[in-house]
Amino acid sequence: MLATAIVTDPITIFFIVLSIILLAPLLLNRLKVPHIIGMIAAGVAIGPYGCNVLSADSSFAVFGQVGLLYLMFLAGLEIDMFHLRLNLRRGLWFGILTLMIPLIMGVVSSVWLLNIDLNASLLLGAMYAAHTLIAYPVVARYGITKSPAVIIAVVGTIIAVVGSLFVIAAAVTIHHNGGFYPGDIAKLLLTMLAWLAAILYVYPRLTRWFFKHYNDRVTQYVFVMALVCLAAWSAEMIGLEGILGAFLAGLVLNRFVPPASPLMSSIEFVGNALFIPYFLISVGMMINLGVVANWDTLGIAGVMLVVAMLSKWIPAYIVQRANGYDKPSRKVLFGLTAAHTAVALAVVTLGNQMGILSDVVLNATILVILITCGTAPVITATAAPKVKISMQSDSDVIRHTRTNNTLIAVSNPLTAPSLAELSVLMRNDRGTHRFYALHVRNDDSPTAKEISHRSLSLASNAAALANVDVTEIDRYDLNTVTGILNALPERDITEVVIGMHRRSTVIDSFYGVKIEQLLRATNRMVIISRIFISINTVARIVVTVPHSAQYETGFSRWVRAIARLTRQLGCRVIFCCHSDIQPLIRGLIYHENFGIRCEFRTIDSHDSMILLSGRVREDDLLVVISARPNSVSHSDEVTEMPALLQRNFSHNNLIVIFPEQFGEEPVLPTSFTDPLAADFTTQPSPLMEAIRETKRHVREFLGKFLN
Repeated sequence: MLATAIVTDPITIFFIVLSIILLAPLLLNRLKVPHIIGMIAAGVAIGPYGCNVLSADSSFAVFGQVGLLYLMFLAGLEIDMFHLRLNLRRGLWFGILTLMIPLIMGVVSSVWLLNIDLNASLLLGAMYAAHTLIAYPVVARYGITKSPAVIIAVVGTIIAVVGSLFVIAAAVTIHHNGGFYPGDIAKLLLTMLAWLAAILYVYPRLTRWFFKHYNDRVTQYVFVMALVCLAAWSAEMIGLEGILGAFLAGLVLNRFVPPASPLMSSIEFVGNALFIPYFLISVGMMINLGVVANWDTLGIAGVMLVVAMLSKWIPAYIVQRANGYDKPSRKVLFGLTAAHTAVALAVVTLGNQMGILSDVVLNATILVILITCGTAPVITATAAPKVKISMQSDSDVIRHTRTNNTLIAVSNPLTAPSLAELSVLMRNDRGTHRFYALHVRNDDSPTAKEISHRSLSLASNAAALANVDVTEIDRYDLNTVTGILNALPERDITEVVIGMHRRSTVIDSFYGVKIEQLLRATNRMVIISRIFISINTVARIVVTVPHSAQYETGFSRWVRAIARLTRQLGCRVIFCCHSDIQPLIRGLIYHENFGIRCEFRTIDSHDSMILLSGRVREDDLLVVISARPNSVSHSDEVTEMPALLQRNFSHNNLIVIFPEQFGEEPVLPTSFTDPLAADFTTQPSPLMEAIRETKRHVREFLGKFLN
């Protein structure tokens, strides 16, 4: 019987756990040892089988189980769905190999070397086959979660765990009923398929509805975690492992949690800071080193350890050779699938309670768990940097060294967060990208200063939640357009993100006077946004491209921006354009390995845009590539586009992009030859002020009269 733990005060217990979480990475990073080992070793030291500082009470059971679910949830959430589809077949084959080879080797070795009966050997075979992604935090830390080796390992883990559960169910059925009854396995399979269909149907619709109505990050986080726990609980109710439900929830919610979103940052932060370390410490607290200090246990543990490691190395070697991967990828495959923890302990504990497996086998399994949990992170950590270097130096990945400087023009606190979030989702993650939030005011009153401060703070906070720094600029200038134009050369701005003008009168233009003045005065790329729903609930991105758009200077820049947005949202993009442009867009996307689902529709006339209005849904994002007057791609259809958008797409989510023109050349000075030119850097004359005031009164009168 275990003695009472030294520390029982809840606050002291939590302090000790936080100290381990804090100090283990700091100390072990100096020794080049994965901090996961430190967490597990600390759990052994402070646990009931070590110094007995803490007891494995209900708090560790709860937090440890949640940490395991969190680990599998993050594995599903961080998978790149595009690359998952590309590597799904390889993952399925690897899953079958990493299930069948350990199962067969486990049964044969148990029967011929350990003299265990066939039914008990089936349980041990299931134990060998089932593994835990305990080394997944290592690949996440190195940023290689989207590499083919990691994706294949994650898919293989699910296949292996599901197959192990069916083997366990068969072994338990044989033990209770004295024979094998396929009806029980078929019932479990049908129940699993029904559960899978329910999750795939309900979760996306429920999540899209919730995110549309509730934008608060805390509320969204709690909602996501509730769905994860519900999926895990429902999986256990039908006889499956809770980790399967957590992983499936991650795959389904993958679409609604962009990697660069504030919600994703919150999920990763809480998991890596608390729940996953709690799980690792709880694993260490389950390990009893005292029970393995005899020759019988060591002999059986030696056989089991050889089978456990070799049966996981062989599938990794076969997949590496079959797909032409390098040795570091094989090591990552092996390291991710070599650790046996909760599932293995649950299997042998179940067999021990039913009298199928002896206490010696149970103690030997604990030693196997200890060694595999210690070696798997080390193997993964030695190979992960090489895989990272290989991903970065891959010839089909083009790193854009050109610096992007985005200016986010915020005018009020209501639209500032959404503009910042959109800008962050379109950021260049293959080069240097700086962000500036600008608010221009021509009033020095306390109210104007407060609005400016509030708008800039909200934009900066929204970007900070996604770990992106934003430089705030509170500018006092003549007007908004003048302030933006003065900021462009000062910060070397490459693109401007601004909210769309809201029409106040029936004679008001679609873009508004300010945006029209801005477009005439700068050649930088201007992105005008009007999005009614949460950006991460967008189902599709529909892009309309004018004729001859490929000849514009900023063609590649806006294609990259849309590709980055599509990759972050995980949706598909449909380019509606002339057939001459399609190969260029497709080539740019595939050449730079954006890994997105893109489709093309051919439109040749203005009537095609009108027909498109009936096909763009309320949860789609319509992106219109426009053109400035006198540009190569400008035409009569582009001139009529604002009226068409107002008439047919007034309730749709909309982004209008005016591509960069003339490269880095400065804007030509205004002259009498350009009747649309205007000088925005000088104070308007009293006569012009009087004319504008008269125009304003006329517009107000006509607006009231026509309404």
